[in-house]
Order: sequence, then structure tokens, then C-alpha cells
Amino acid sequence: MADYREAFVGIDVAKLRNAVAIADAGREGEVRFFSEVDASATNMRRVLERIANRFDRVPFCYEAGPTGYGLYRLIRSLGHECTVVAPSPIPRKAGDRVKTNRRDAVSLARLLRGGELTAVWVPDEGHEAMRDLVRARAAAVEALRVHRQQVSAFMLKHGRTYPRKKGWTMRYLRWLQEHSSITPHIRSRSRRWSKQFASPGSGSNVWSARSKSSSRYGLWSHSYGCFRHCEASI
Repeated sequence: MADYREAFVGIDVAKLRNAVAIADAGREGEVRFFSEVDASATNMRRVLERIANRFDRVPFCYEAGPTGYGLYRLIRSLGHECTVVAPSPIPRKAGDRVKTNRRDAVSLARLLRGGELTAVWVPDEGHEAMRDLVRARAAAVEALRVHRQQVSAFMLKHGRTYPRKKGWTMRYLRWLQEHSSITPHIRSRSRRWSKQFASPGSGSNVWSARSKSSSRYGLWSHSYGCFRHCEASI
């Protein structure tokens, strides 16, 4: 047991380069900055293996963020523990406002050693793909809603009011085309809007089809039903 060595590694992830720090086991163990590494999978694999060869047990951690879970899966594939940390509960010293990659990596390593970090749930690739799909469709629905408001406001500004209660049907799109001859400027905009909203392969329709296709797999059938119920209220 005297030769047993353990260390805790904190990684501050970024788009191009990751900062790596190591905290030796024990309350008084040294905490040191290791290096700043290119964020590519090949370089990270090389550095991770280099660190792991020095110790018997090496838990890793990094903050959840826009870089996703690729690094987590890489570390796990090498047979090591990895914690993806929730950023908001990370303890921070009062008045410590200087933020650098090096300082963040060192702080993560120290806090991981002390057990002071809160882990987030890491989805598998199937869950992550479905999550991305649902978020993309939600963004498309929101963009469609904004564009519809812009069209309605634009037509109202020029004194064109749709005579029926229910808008944004095929009848509404034909009405929009009929009123496209106000001016050349309005004509071009109206035609573009009509094509955009009438196209079956545009905007949220594409994401709806893909979500429905994914829901055919048993795991997602209930989730898709709930998703469509929520969508109806948009």
C-alpha cells in the first residue's frame, strides 16, 4: 500500500485548448498546473494516458458546457473515472474574480479531491441525439412564430387585414399572395414569405418529421407523445 499513488485531475475545457491540473492525494497534497493541451481527441488521449501511467487511480473532471460530452466518453473509454461538473454550485472564494484557464483547472482539481463538486447526469449518445433534435425543433418553432408576427405586423401596417379568424392556413397564404401587388418591395417580401411558410420541407416541419421518425423506437414513443402535446399549445 505504500506504493499506491492517487491523483485528481481537473480540466478546464475550451474550443481550441484545454488546461490540465493535477492534485495529489491527501489534504496537504500538492496541486499544480500540468499543461495546456490542444483540444483534439488525439492529443487529449495522449495526455490522459501520460498522466494515468504515473498513478494507480486518476479521477478526472471538467465543467459541463458547450463542448459536450465527447471528452467524458474518451476518458471513460480509457477506463478512468470522470465527473462532468455542474458549473453553478462550484464553490468560489469571495472576491476571487480573476478567471483564467489555468486557475480554473487548478481549482477543479483541488475541489475534486475534496469531494466538493456536484456532478450532472451524462446522457448516452441516443439520449443526446434526441435532446439535440428536440431543441433544434423548439428553435425552429420559435423562429417560425417570430416570422409570423413580423408578417402580420407588416401587412397590418399597410392596411391589409385578413378577413377570417383563423390565420396561417393555405387560404391565408393564398390571401397573402393576392395582396403582394401593393408595391414591388412588398411583392417580393410577400412571395418569399409565402414560399417559406408553404414549403413542407422548411422550418419546423423537417424537425417534426425527424422527431416522429425517432419516436418509432420504443424508448422515445412516450416522450414524443408528450412533446406533441406541448407543441399543440405553442
